[in-house]
Formats: sequence, C-alpha cells, structure tokens
Amino acid sequence: MKVAVFSDIQAVLPALEAVIEHIQAWRPDMVVMAGDLVNRGPDSGGCLALFDRMRREQGWLPVNGNHEIWVLSCHAGPPAHEGEREIRRFTDWAWRQVADQAERLRGWPDHLCLHPPQADAWLHVTHGSMAGNRDGITDKTTDESLIGKLPEGVALFVAGHTHRTHQRHTQGMDVVNVGSAGSPFDGDVRGSYGRFTWRGGSWHTELVRFDYDRDRAARDFEASGFLDEGGPLARLVYLEWQRAQLLIGGWRERWQAAVLRGELSLEASVSRYLRECG
Repeated sequence: MKVAVFSDIQAVLPALEAVIEHIQAWRPDMVVMAGDLVNRGPDSGGCLALFDRMRREQGWLPVNGNHEIWVLSCHAGPPAHEGEREIRRFTDWAWRQVADQAERLRGWPDHLCLHPPQADAWLHVTHGSMAGNRDGITDKTTDESLIGKLPEGVALFVAGHTHRTHQRHTQGMDVVNVGSAGSPFDGDVRGSYGRFTWRGGSWHTELVRFDYDRDRAARDFEASGFLDEGGPLARLVYLEWQRAQLLIGGWRERWQAAVLRGELSLEASVSRYLRECG
C-alpha cells in the first residue's frame, strides 16, 4: 500500500500542479491533502478548482487546515474594527477568489485514519496535532510536550502546518511532518511532500523535495492583485515565499497587539518590522 500526503500549498498553483505530477508518477493507492490549500498566496480559486477535480476524478482526500477554516470564517462576519480589517485583507481577498465555489471547501474532516489491508497499523493524518490545526510539530517540539497531542493506537502520525519537514519516533509511533508543498520555511525553496509505503509489516517514510516554476509563481503574486489588494501583510507573505522563511510570526509577536489596539497602523508596523529584521 502506498499513500502520498502533501500540505500547505497556500494558493501557489504552479506548486500544486508540480506536486500532482510527482504524485501521479509515483502511482500511490491513496492521496491526502493535509490542509492549507488556500490563502496566503495568489490563486486560491485555481488551487481549489484543481484539487476538487482530483477529488472527483481520482478520489484524493482533503483535511481541514487553519486557513480553510479562517477563509470561511471571514465570510461569516465583518471585522470588528479597522485594525482587524487591515490584518485580514489578504484573507478577505482570498475569500473573493473562492466565493463562487465555497461549497467545495465545506465539510472537510479535521482528521483521517487509514490502514493497510489485513493490518491494524493505522496511519493518522491531520493538519497540526490533536491539540488543534494551529498546533504544529517541528524539530524544536519536545517529546514531553507531545504527550496528549498524539492519537493513541496508531503506527504513523502525519501532519503539516509548520512548513518544515520533520520526523521522529515517540510514544510508540512514527511522527512525520511533510512540510509545505507551496511555501516552505526551512530555507529551501523547493516544495515537499511525503510518501508512505506499507512494506514488510511496517510503514516506510520518504520525504520528497521537488522543484516547480517559481518564476511563474512570482508573476502570479504580482499580476493576481494579491500584493496590491492584500494589504501590508501580503508583502510579508510574499517575502516569506521568496526567502523560504517565516516572517509573519515575528511580526505578530512584536506588533499585532499594538495594531489591534489602534496604537499604530498596520502599514507602519510592517515597515518597522522589515527594518528590524532586514
């Protein structure tokens, strides 16, 4: 049995097209998209349409990421004040891209459990951890902190969210983070995904890095309206994609509360943050 898992496309359509090509060449029995297909990138609508086609034609399976939930929740109500409106501008922009096909995003599960034929070695896929889809696992996560955040009775736990590949063995199971297919944060601009093979009575993991057309993706960021209409945080998202480095987390810790309190504009906070971090 062969299972492919990818995560965190983040609306980068050339990356989705490339990972589809890679996965189809491998010819797995099952494919799971582990969340964050949309938002934080230039083509949420195109990514959703293409993935939905793979669901209908090939039986590919989705799992909710925090960005699917966030995009749908932004549609549910207006921002409370100007600071929140500015912060969520690029997500509201993503919502407008997917609004006419939003039903394709609804009803996705938070978790999937699979097992090989005639074996009880469960493979559990989610976006973050059992603590939630914003609770990710990296090489800095201690084994002790994972107590209560992993499911019981599984052989292999697979997640994404952090945009960094990682694997370890703890609590009697293999734990694998497949990284990001569209916007890695580990300094390597190539996309990543996981191949999992049931062979000889156990699961075997291969983390794959792949190239995609980043020149075309850069043009998409420029031409789509994402940078013009997504607000100041869209600039940080683009730099994250260019550098394969997380930036918004640092901005959030340093400046988000002040912006929400109205002490300074989002534009000013992003400009200061970029000067601070180079």
